[in-house]
Amino acid sequence: MSRKFYLMLLLPMFFQTSVLKAQKIPSPKEFFGFNIGDDYKLTNYTQAEAYFKKLAASPRTKLVDIGLTEEGRHQYMLIVSSPENIKKLSRYKEISQKLAHADELSNVQAKTLASEGKAVIWIDGGLHATEVVGAHQLIETMYQLVTRTDEETMNILKNDVILLAHANPDGQELVSNWYMRETDPKKRKMDVPRLWQKYVGHDNNRDFYMMNMKESQNISKQLFVEWIPQIMYNHHQRGPAGSVLAGPPYRDPFNYVFDPLIVTSIDAVGAAMNNRLNVEGKPGYTQRAGSQFSTWWNGGLRTTPYFHNMVGLLTEIIGNPTPETVALVPDRLIPNG
Repeated sequence: MSRKFYLMLLLPMFFQTSVLKAQKIPSPKEFFGFNIGDDYKLTNYTQAEAYFKKLAASPRTKLVDIGLTEEGRHQYMLIVSSPENIKKLSRYKEISQKLAHADELSNVQAKTLASEGKAVIWIDGGLHATEVVGAHQLIETMYQLVTRTDEETMNILKNDVILLAHANPDGQELVSNWYMRETDPKKRKMDVPRLWQKYVGHDNNRDFYMMNMKESQNISKQLFVEWIPQIMYNHHQRGPAGSVLAGPPYRDPFNYVFDPLIVTSIDAVGAAMNNRLNVEGKPGYTQRAGSQFSTWWNGGLRTTPYFHNMVGLLTEIIGNPTPETVALVPDRLIPNG
């Protein structure tokens, strides 16, 4: 039998393998049957977990099981970066750790490591399960970062390692199943009649200095031991009535125990966020005294990282699977300070 014949036998196997590797990542619409943000539609965590595993087929990703929840579900973090960076994640993690624990580094060593490393960015979603925008933006953000090929996205992937973590799998499963149980969409409501975190409910965001809950322990290990990101972004809803989105900069006076560079860095990132929304014609952002958010509660997912010199970001956005309008609040149209 000739060598040529052997090659002909092997070619179908080669092409089959190549096709499998190049399989298209399904969009949320293709996978869930609806677009993220569609009226009256929610996905539960079982479905989201299956989608995370689809995204893990991309060379831009690594899916990490960061631990079990209080109800025994797997809590996942999807790491997204360029394929080249994904191959060197252990090195970039090492650099981030060294820069965070910089006591023994000279300025030259620190600058050399910073030049070699990548910015490590944490984005979570779903902490407060009835604030369903957070868990669902996580799905959409993952998809956009994994599939887009525009210049801006490619630059983000080249220069950053992005950690996309689900903060409360049990809560998403409970709340989404409760909401979607009604066949008539207009009868769907968010008023789930039990705690959506097994033991502490909404107070899971008061646990990041005590770390009593397994989810808090899983997240804190990634934030403060494993990756130590430079920026962490914690999603919530809903901001002050009359606004679409509330975010940084936060109310003055800032908590004086933190390094001033934390203060100015948060302000700088907040200004960039606000400017981008303005450029894109998306009004409704409120900040500083326009909202109640400050830096004086120190046990939350966003504020505990300040003690580790991280830029901690919180946004609160309007939103609900059941359609609603932005309220007109006359008192918010005049100065309040």
